[in-house]
Amino acid sequence: MKLLTLNCHSWQEENQIEKIKCLAKTIKEKEYDVIALQEVSQSIDEEKVFNNIKKDNFAFVLLKELEKIGVSDYEFVWDFSHIGYDVYEEGVALLTKHPIIEKYSFFVSQSVDVDFWKTRKVVGVKIFYYNMPISFYSCHLGWWNDSEEPFKIQVDNLIEKVNKNELCFLMGDFNNNAFIRGEGYDYLINCGLYDTYKLAQEKDEGITVKGKIAGWERNKQDLRLDIVFTNKMLRVNYSKVIFNNINKPIISDHFGVETEIKFK
Repeated sequence: MKLLTLNCHSWQEENQIEKIKCLAKTIKEKEYDVIALQEVSQSIDEEKVFNNIKKDNFAFVLLKELEKIGVSDYEFVWDFSHIGYDVYEEGVALLTKHPIIEKYSFFVSQSVDVDFWKTRKVVGVKIFYYNMPISFYSCHLGWWNDSEEPFKIQVDNLIEKVNKNELCFLMGDFNNNAFIRGEGYDYLINCGLYDTYKLAQEKDEGITVKGKIAGWERNKQDLRLDIVFTNKMLRVNYSKVIFNNINKPIISDHFGVETEIKFK
C-alpha cells in the first residue's frame, strides 16, 4: 500500500496551477492508495458545486486535473477548519482510489470557531484493504507551546476518536519537529503511535521543511513536521521525502512524504 501526505499551501503558491499539474502527474505515476492533504483551501465567495465543495477547492481542482490525464478512480473527502487570509475556507482532505466505507470529520481543537485561525479539524475515511478495515486521518495540528490551543489537548482529542481495535494511519503536518525530544513528537509516540519513518527499511533524512515558512517565521533549522503515524507495528518498505527538488520538483512550502506499507 502506497501513502502520500502533503501540506499543499494551497492558493499561496506562485504558478499554482502548474504545481497542481505536477502533483496530479505524480499521483498518476505513483498510484497512491491514500493521499492526505493539508491546507486545502477554497474561496469563501466561490460557487458551490456539491455538498460543501466549491469550484476552486484545491482537492476538487486536483481531481479535475487527474481526470484530464486519464485518472478517474479517486474520490475525496474534505472539510474546513477555519477561515484563512480572510478569503479562504482552509481545511484538510483525503483522497483514495478504494471504496470509502465510512467518513469522519471532527474538531480536535478546543475552539470550534471557524473565524479563529487556530481552530483545527481532522477528516478521515475507512476503507477495506485485503478484506481488512483501515482508517486514515488527515491531520494539521497546532504547536507544542501554544497556550491558546495546547497541542496535548488536540492530540488527546484525536486519539480519543481513533478506533484502537482497528488499524489506522494518522497522516499530516503535526507542526512539531520530530528531531526535538520531550515535545510534541514524543507525546505522539507516548500515545502508542508508531512512526512509519522509524519502521522503514529504506529511508532518507526525512526533512520536510527548510528555513522559515508560515507558522515557523523564525526557523533556521531543517524540520521533520510531516509524518505518517500508525497504531500498529507494521512492515514498512520505505519512507521518502518527495517534492523537494531531489525527488520531484518543489510544489509547496512543505515537502511531502511517501511511504509503502507491506501487507502481504
